Amino acid sequence: MEENRKNKIGIDLFALLKAIRADKRAMCLTVAAAAILGLAIAFGTPKEYKTSVMLAPESASSNSLTSNISSLASMVGMDMDFGSSNDAIYPELYPDLIQSADFIVSLFPVKVETKDGSLTTNYYDYLRNHTKKAWYKLPAEWLTRMVEKMKSDDSGAPTNEEKVDPFRLTKMQYSTAHIIGKSINCTVDKKTSVITIEVTDQDPLISATMADSVRCRLQSFITDYRTQKARNDLAYMEQLFAEAREQYVKARQQYAAFSDTNQDLLLQSYRSKQDDLENDMQLKFNAYTQVYEQLQLSKAKVQERTPAFTVVQSASVPIKHINKSKLSVMVMAMFLGAALRVCILMWKKRREVFIIH
Repeated sequence: MEENRKNKIGIDLFALLKAIRADKRAMCLTVAAAAILGLAIAFGTPKEYKTSVMLAPESASSNSLTSNISSLASMVGMDMDFGSSNDAIYPELYPDLIQSADFIVSLFPVKVETKDGSLTTNYYDYLRNHTKKAWYKLPAEWLTRMVEKMKSDDSGAPTNEEKVDPFRLTKMQYSTAHIIGKSINCTVDKKTSVITIEVTDQDPLISATMADSVRCRLQSFITDYRTQKARNDLAYMEQLFAEAREQYVKARQQYAAFSDTNQDLLLQSYRSKQDDLENDMQLKFNAYTQVYEQLQLSKAKVQERTPAFTVVQSASVPIKHINKSKLSVMVMAMFLGAALRVCILMWKKRREVFIIH
């Protein structure tokens, strides 16, 4: 057993070269067939274009506006802690956000137009009906459709494509969302927090359009998320302000009407009534003033919570496609064909090629 363990397997290169030389014709045919297949794959693969967009979000540190608002709030006796809250959605989660169903489904109705101007439609219709597919993928797709039809009479096509429910997507909508998810790539540099969004598509103009749309929707989502509480507070303060103003105006009108009516009367009861109305008007005015100050602070807080994004690199229509050149695909196929033929020869001539010692 110790001798068997010490046995090593080697390759006789001279025997292998001799076998390759003897198999020259089959080797040439294999390489030629691989070259033809490589060219067929290269010509049958649709061209794809990639557009990149780079964003730099604002720093989370407090700025001068934050300190000014905080100082103003402290002057009126309010404790408004600006800029110290931690966001649940930070830049490292943006890639997961873009791949979410809600975000991808929001891209369905985006209007797109091809570079030659021959087609104007929405992104969902473009992906379903107007994109090219590689010929070598058609058999697998056809087989998949046949299996789905055999499993169920319903192919999964929605009865109304305009109604999309992210909670319950149809098979066709789910497959389209999967295609969109694969075509969008979002990365975040942990050191600089720069966000890079890349969109790949068969049309260069649509690629640039969708890259810009993804950027706009990401900024809008983050802005809505970060300002949601501040906007809710602002809406509540506007309601309180309207009520306080209405109460003050009503109290002022009552006081003015009573004063005008009883201007020449000297009875103490009328004077007491006038004083009560004046005090009530003053209280309503003080409440109205305080609510107005809080309303202005709420407006400032919405502005302070609105994030700022610097577009480091904007979307631009790409000129060159990202596909590998036809020559490189052919050479790679020829190399793989030659390697496959050599492996076959080594198996056939294994007794001569492999040496056990």
